[in-house]
Amino acid sequence: MTVTPSPSSAPARQVQPWAIVAFGFLALAIASSARATLSLLMPVWQGEFGWTSSYISGIGALALVMAAIVAPFAGRLVDKMGPRFTLNLGLGLLGVGCGLVATMTGKLMFVIGYGGFCAVGFGVVASHVVATAVTRSFSAHTGVAVGTATSGATGGQFVIVPLIALLLSFASWRWCFGALSLASLALIPCIRMMMQDRAAARRDGKTAQSSTSFGQDFGYILRRPAFHALFWSFLICGFTSSGAIETHLLPFAAFCGFPPLQSATAYGLLSLINLFGMIGAGWLTDKVNRPTLLASIYILRGLTYLILVFMPGTSIETLFLFAFLFGIVDYSTVPVTASLAASHIGLPVMGQAMGMISAGHALGSALAAYLGGYVFDTTGEYELLWLGSLWLLIAASVMAILIQWLSRAPQPTATA
Repeated sequence: MTVTPSPSSAPARQVQPWAIVAFGFLALAIASSARATLSLLMPVWQGEFGWTSSYISGIGALALVMAAIVAPFAGRLVDKMGPRFTLNLGLGLLGVGCGLVATMTGKLMFVIGYGGFCAVGFGVVASHVVATAVTRSFSAHTGVAVGTATSGATGGQFVIVPLIALLLSFASWRWCFGALSLASLALIPCIRMMMQDRAAARRDGKTAQSSTSFGQDFGYILRRPAFHALFWSFLICGFTSSGAIETHLLPFAAFCGFPPLQSATAYGLLSLINLFGMIGAGWLTDKVNRPTLLASIYILRGLTYLILVFMPGTSIETLFLFAFLFGIVDYSTVPVTASLAASHIGLPVMGQAMGMISAGHALGSALAAYLGGYVFDTTGEYELLWLGSLWLLIAASVMAILIQWLSRAPQPTATA
């Protein structure tokens, strides 16, 4: 007997891919805002608890390291269990962690809440998980969908963080993390209703499943030449974006003599342009040669560093020019890298592969954050950091170009 699908079932299938884009965007926005709120509340905690900035920032660094460790396992989880389970797990951990921070009375709760639950949540609610989920859900316009979904990572900094700052102006700081906790937990039932589970995704043929173990897939990924080009170029990406700019741009602007309000406004412009840059790069991913596009992004980012080399003593317009140009090529590497990972490493292991690549990005960020401070303490300026970043980006562009030749070489056979 042939069963005709009811009309009411069709819209649910049509909304499914874009539901992943929408909720992936929101989840990344909340997670990125929780990370940014740490620096926003640092002066408040120093006054209330007597904690030092090095202690608070040390817990923040611990959270980033934990997120980097968790990233490959979170990618493996989305490979095996699908996006609904993975995102809800991460949001649940993030909600619990933010709740603990909102009610903390001492260091132990802060370490457990932010350095534990939130840190693991950051590793799960991450761009590589969302990019993998979106890639598997779209058969066309994949690049623009990935770019839109992952732009939530910068959209949160531009939209939610100012709202958190506004809340802080008339309420206790506890309400800031409390609101983030409620937002994380409130998103869980929405995702549960709008996204398919693993079994339904398999029936629809939308989820590629790997039957091998984590170690087998880990070895297979390491044997793919394209993985190494993507890993090391993405490590440099983290060094020259999250590490060098997000950590040291505002201190550098103060060193150049720009007042805090102007510097913060320029950084806000960078975040806004960043959002559109990711979507634009995703659109181009569907249209042009992807290794050439990725190499071009790295080269253009490197050229923006020349503005920083000559910035001291210049006008505020120069700072805004840098913010605009750098914003275009900041996070725009994400949709291109995700697309190349899917096609050159393999869709069945894309989550784990992107998790490993994202761990490299986090390590590069941590390295630049440390070296930038060391360079300034040693030389009294940031020029060496900027020039070093320029040369590293040239190397990253070469690695990106090599991907199209590496893919022609004999490839290892996946473990059965």
